[in-house]
Amino acid sequence: MVAKNAVCLWYDGTAEDAARFYAQTFPDSSVNAIHRAPGDYPDGKEGDVLTVEFTVMGIPCIGLNGGPAFKPDEAFSFQVATDDQEETDRLWNAIVGNGGQESACGWCKDKWGLSWQITPRALTAAFTDPDRAAAKRAFDAMMQMKKIDIATIEAARRG
Repeated sequence: MVAKNAVCLWYDGTAEDAARFYAQTFPDSSVNAIHRAPGDYPDGKEGDVLTVEFTVMGIPCIGLNGGPAFKPDEAFSFQVATDDQEETDRLWNAIVGNGGQESACGWCKDKWGLSWQITPRALTAAFTDPDRAAAKRAFDAMMQMKKIDIATIEAARRG
């Protein structure tokens, strides 16, 4: 059964591959159903995978193989709060190492163009510190990073 509210993500024929990667990479993720087109459509044929119902970290999603007309951009991203450097590294490396690309300040893109923010909880705690000078030092350190280095953030926070 399709969720009452789900994020619909547009793919160019690769929704099933993306959903399987997310299910293997992120906790509380799964591929729930694959639906094939009952007839030909502008970017596919009868029997092709049309939609994939999947879950990413508990969030219901639908991957639509709509063709090349629309591409994802940074206006939408999944933000993943990580607990430690090991988890941060594992998720970042899985995305970037599977044909993705690095960006700045904990952002990266997967090979399908979807943006991810791999954000350690320690980073959020640092730049929301009530000591605004400590928060600024941590924030300034983050602005120099691609993948977040928690030890560097914590050192900057301490001054």
